[in-house]
Amino acid sequence: MQDILIKNGLIVTAEKSFNADLLISSGKIKRFGDSLDCPGSIEIDATGKYLMPGGIDAHTHLNLHIGDNKVSDGFYEGSVAAAFGGTTCVVEHPSFGPDNCSLMHQVDAYKEEGGRNSVVDFGIHGVFQHVDANILDECATLLKAGVSSAKVYMTYSGRLHDLQILSVLQRAKEIGLLTTYHAENNDIIDFLSSRLSKKQAKDPYSHSLTRPACSEVEAIFRLISMSEALGGVPIYIVHLSTAAGLLVIESARDRGLEVYAEVCPQHLLLTDSCYQESDNKGLQYIMAPPPRKKEDIDALWQGLARGTIDVVATDHCSFNFSAKLAKGKDDFRLAPGGIPGVETRLPLLFSEGVLKKKISLSRFVEVVSTAPAKLMGLFPQKGHLAPGADADVIVFDPNLKNEKILTPKNLRQNADYSPYEGMSVRGWPTTTIIRGQLVVHEGQLLVEKGWGQYVNRRQAVKNSTVTGD
Repeated sequence: MQDILIKNGLIVTAEKSFNADLLISSGKIKRFGDSLDCPGSIEIDATGKYLMPGGIDAHTHLNLHIGDNKVSDGFYEGSVAAAFGGTTCVVEHPSFGPDNCSLMHQVDAYKEEGGRNSVVDFGIHGVFQHVDANILDECATLLKAGVSSAKVYMTYSGRLHDLQILSVLQRAKEIGLLTTYHAENNDIIDFLSSRLSKKQAKDPYSHSLTRPACSEVEAIFRLISMSEALGGVPIYIVHLSTAAGLLVIESARDRGLEVYAEVCPQHLLLTDSCYQESDNKGLQYIMAPPPRKKEDIDALWQGLARGTIDVVATDHCSFNFSAKLAKGKDDFRLAPGGIPGVETRLPLLFSEGVLKKKISLSRFVEVVSTAPAKLMGLFPQKGHLAPGADADVIVFDPNLKNEKILTPKNLRQNADYSPYEGMSVRGWPTTTIIRGQLVVHEGQLLVEKGWGQYVNRRQAVKNSTVTGD
């Protein structure tokens, strides 16, 4: 593997920024320095650009299928989009497997599929779809297989009930498994959905009415209460969407509980008015939880800035608009839920967060790379720039000559729409390096299917938020 020398860039970490050259050798970061020289290396001039650790998306569904609904990308197309957007590693949430399958069933299937197709590195979450003594025993097998986190749904048909969640929490506490939670009250959702159905309210806006903010807030409070009843078990809330839910999390953290929160760009940028778009375009935004109100957006940005929200992930789940329209035109409940976003996460957060002074540049690196690396058990191998770490590096241009208007035509994702279509961004990765290999450079993909490797993840490192440059 040829050495790479990146010259004249501003190196940005979660702690600080400094001007230096960066030398990559044998797939690792070798050193920083002034006026470095390395004869025979690939040399990249990063004048006016940032050098950052590659993005880590802790919440993707690149390969999701539910019944006869399957996302439009899969591991290959989804990972290509990730690489073009500056993400060098994803942690994939698998679909539910066959009824009563083992915890390892889906991990093994996704590990094989990702290994054949992904161009970025990847980890896999476990997923609980039922609980019995064998499943609880098998939790230790997950950790041995490099799977240090597993997901619990509090809604949908594969949800766990409170007694099952308590059993999972107790086992997670015993062995150090981080459990992540889709927190919504299923009974509230079902009740409101049934009531609206009787009123023939089946338009896209009704989707947001069936999943009110209180359904998320109650589930978060209940989950934290269960954790607290067991003496405090670390928990991770995926796709937080509400100001009130954030207050519950902050109250728990004030009491010393280890509660981590993830937010997605859709909940930082979109409001529920998107469901009222004409020509059935509101169906594009069918997802759970739905976008909320402006006051929720404002609160989530504030939580992100002060460190009570730890991670920005995407919940990327790329069902095409054509598929949503074909099934959900007459009833939003039949439209497959999920949106594409893995490619646009870094540019959107940089443009809307850093350039608008909602978060600092180092905080940006913290939430898109370093914090997810710590919580997902990838640190210090990934998520920061230091000698000996994997050379997962992006060259990020903050000064695009012209603002880029997001449209499906100028994105690499395999989707027929973007939920952020028409938004303008400044700042985009121009080079993506994974383990010392140029993966994307000057608009070209330079690796074949399967370049990405499965990463054995360790137990989570407690995240200590860094908020300054």
